[in-house]
Amino acid sequence: MQEGGAGAGDELYILVRSGGRVDKERPMRKRRPKRLWVRLAEIKAMRKLGHDECLMKLGAARKEAGRAWHLVEVEPAQQDQPAASFTYSLRRDRLRAARRREGRYLLRSNLDPDAHSPGELWEYYIQLVEIEEAFKNLKGDLAVRPVYHQRIDRVEAHIFISFVAYCVQVTMRQRLRAHAPGLTPRELLSKFESMQMIDVHLPTTDGRELIMSRYTQPDRDQKLLLEHLKLELPPQPPPKIATTPDPTL
Repeated sequence: MQEGGAGAGDELYILVRSGGRVDKERPMRKRRPKRLWVRLAEIKAMRKLGHDECLMKLGAARKEAGRAWHLVEVEPAQQDQPAASFTYSLRRDRLRAARRREGRYLLRSNLDPDAHSPGELWEYYIQLVEIEEAFKNLKGDLAVRPVYHQRIDRVEAHIFISFVAYCVQVTMRQRLRAHAPGLTPRELLSKFESMQMIDVHLPTTDGRELIMSRYTQPDRDQKLLLEHLKLELPPQPPPKIATTPDPTL
């Protein structure tokens, strides 16, 4: 990573070039243009579309594509032509410009450049991104809100459990970075959704009930993830015999 700084009054501007961010951003940048290109081909194949319907579908494609839309040039069809006869092409000049900007940031700070090096300011910026991501995870995956409790002790308990869940999520993300790069905690949990703990109830001939708590066996992908993460499932619990069936089970 290369850094350079320039002062302007009480503000400091830093141009950051990061090879690691290029490797991260380039696959992300490629996905949306590819999806947009496929969607435009699908709309063009709809021969029976009217002009208004075609424009609505193009508008929806533009909204979904976001910034990737400026990488293509779309020419709508004339009124006396079929709506699906619109043309689209790749703006290679804009694509080259987007590639040149990958992994490059212009940061602005009010910190003293004599007391802080550009590298330290870049680390502060990364910490800010991580803090924003933490709030996003708390609001999204961990669902810290809404809070329906009325008593202050229950509200604090709710927040405490959410914070503990966030700590577990951060620990999981760190282990994934070391042993399964490219996999997020959300994707990991989705892969293990099919694993469940169930109670099997079997009546006996003497009127009692045999209860066996069992978790489903992991499939091949789940076994591979457990092996990479160096995790071991606990042994299956021993069976229990109930004298009378428990109505709460």
